[in-house]
Amino acid sequence: MNDPIGDMLTRIRNGQLRGKSTVSSPASKLRGWVLDVLADEGYIRGYEKTTGNDGHPALEISLKYYEGTPVIREVKRVSKPGRRVYMAVNDIPTVRQGLGVSIVSTSKGVMSDANARANNVGGEVICTVF
Repeated sequence: MNDPIGDMLTRIRNGQLRGKSTVSSPASKLRGWVLDVLADEGYIRGYEKTTGNDGHPALEISLKYYEGTPVIREVKRVSKPGRRVYMAVNDIPTVRQGLGVSIVSTSKGVMSDANARANNVGGEVICTVF
């Protein structure tokens, strides 16, 4: 697999399109940190660390719905393995005039765009969520 974060985001997108309550994804530290930001921003209910069918660690992600429609309307990968995207703190874009969130990997950890601006750090823009 070339893009583990993109794979996880696609699993979340596909699970919500099918109306699933939970989806499973292989576990890693970076995936956990991205899910922490999504949970803090209210886009997912949460996640648990479990063991998958193959014996490897997995993340069981609880999806969130509002009146039957998915809370995440759009999730887009920005920095990809073939083209990394780094931005200074002043260049981090707002998503949908502040209604969405960009997830940024900084030297101080993975955080939302608002937290990155508050901590005055830039970094790699992992994805945008609306």
